[in-house]
Amino acid sequence: MSELQSAATASLNEADSTTKEPLPETPTIRDSSIIDLLSYHEDNAGRLVVDIDEAKVEFGEEVAKQLKLSSDGRTVLWPQPADDPEDPQNWSDSRKGLQLFIVTLAAIVPDFDSGIGIASIFSLAAQYKTTTDVINNLTSNWSIFLLGWGGIFAVMLMRRYGRLPVLFWSQVISLGFLVGCTFAPNLKTFAAMRCLNGFFATTPQVTGLYLVTDLYPFHLQARKADELYVLQLNIWTMGFILSPFLSPFLFGFLIARASWRWAYGIGSIYSAIVVAFIVLLGEETMYDRKLADPRPFGKKTGIAHRLETLIGITGLRMAQYRARWSEVVFTAVNIVWRPHILMILWFEAAVFGFSIGVNVTTAVFLGTPPPIGFGYSQYAIAGIYGTPIIAVLIGEILGRYFNDWVMNLCVRRNKGVFESESRLWTCYIAVPLYIVGFVLIGAALQNHLNIGALIMGWGIAEVAVMINTVAVYAYCNDSFPKFQGEVSSLINLARVLGGFSVAYFQVPWASKHGALQTFGCEGAVVAGLFLLVVPTLQLYGRSLRARFSL
Repeated sequence: MSELQSAATASLNEADSTTKEPLPETPTIRDSSIIDLLSYHEDNAGRLVVDIDEAKVEFGEEVAKQLKLSSDGRTVLWPQPADDPEDPQNWSDSRKGLQLFIVTLAAIVPDFDSGIGIASIFSLAAQYKTTTDVINNLTSNWSIFLLGWGGIFAVMLMRRYGRLPVLFWSQVISLGFLVGCTFAPNLKTFAAMRCLNGFFATTPQVTGLYLVTDLYPFHLQARKADELYVLQLNIWTMGFILSPFLSPFLFGFLIARASWRWAYGIGSIYSAIVVAFIVLLGEETMYDRKLADPRPFGKKTGIAHRLETLIGITGLRMAQYRARWSEVVFTAVNIVWRPHILMILWFEAAVFGFSIGVNVTTAVFLGTPPPIGFGYSQYAIAGIYGTPIIAVLIGEILGRYFNDWVMNLCVRRNKGVFESESRLWTCYIAVPLYIVGFVLIGAALQNHLNIGALIMGWGIAEVAVMINTVAVYAYCNDSFPKFQGEVSSLINLARVLGGFSVAYFQVPWASKHGALQTFGCEGAVVAGLFLLVVPTLQLYGRSLRARFSL
């Protein structure tokens, strides 16, 4: 283990020195009048001084004295908290933790609702007198497709009107459409309700990154300064990665004994509980710290003010101080063509997209009679869907500690300065696991190996997805710190565009040419994109950020 750690350390040091050669050193800032401490973390995309000793060197003693530090006095806080107890950065740990808990519960909703259709696929086909392929193609794939686009529009509204009202209204509307799925009298109505539910429900999957950065300073997002905070990005990411497997696992057992409508009814109850949490305990975390007075309409309290904030009246009043429509509508387009995010989005689209395909089609492979499938019962299929749940939990633990180790090592070797490309070292662990997992899935399905082989392959692949996705989210957020929502929505869009179409070709391809060829080719695509993208970003990412970041 020590030899591997030494080798990894040497590789990191070598890459670190490589990335620094093309660019001149950052000039030292001595005059506090030429640095805006409120926007420094946004204007220096992907590069932050987090060590106070290095801050004294780069900024000078006068500027360093003005910086607010962590409780141990060693780490610079980015963003710099305001002298206001209502700044979310100054909230208590319990108050922050409650908001993170609520948004994680909400982030489960979109894919959880989508996954109910996986558990119900054979029952839906029997109910509406059609095939499982038609159910997948008409309802599952298009609802997944709309999950991505809904996030783009949600971010536009959140930039103008705040996080809380957009989260509230989106969840209320999506709940209505899920109830429509529960009582749909025909397939056309069911498909329309399911697709519209996906479009509106996706908001928490782009709200979470906003909320994490609203509440916590950078060093608690990235470094192991405190065990409580190092979990935050992993917890939120784990919520929506885990959610598409929860419903097939839980409801598979239910549907074996009861109507599929009960599954959608229980899903509606869960969504209603989330809405209740938002109404009763949710708070607005958007804080306009760049304004001379972040609360220009005065400090208000009470039930009336809370209701106004929840339904968006406060957001409507504050919109005049925030980004204009002409800006928020085109921001995502203005970001997506930047080379360093476009490349990583291609990579993540393949990694996450193929895993979506596995989730959607595994029930078909397992339930279809031999020679194509295994002919398993509904009970057996539901039990096997426990595999990715355990895998995501394992991936969260492994990813957390490896990310901590890499982050601390890179910051130390870079003299207290953080570079966002250091996030990508985690991908070197994830991709080999991903390839092994997909090849094992293909071999197990094609050769009808013991079900343990399929379980191991699927589990290994999902561990890799969890590790890789956290790294990608963190890298993109660090590279575009002004635009956490747009970054989150673009990653969300990339993963669903990569995955919604997989179910169209995965089963027919495997039936014709064998599952080993199908899953082996998907693993090869991921490996090829990894070799093209990740080393390139580590070598040239710093210069790309300097030239193309906003």
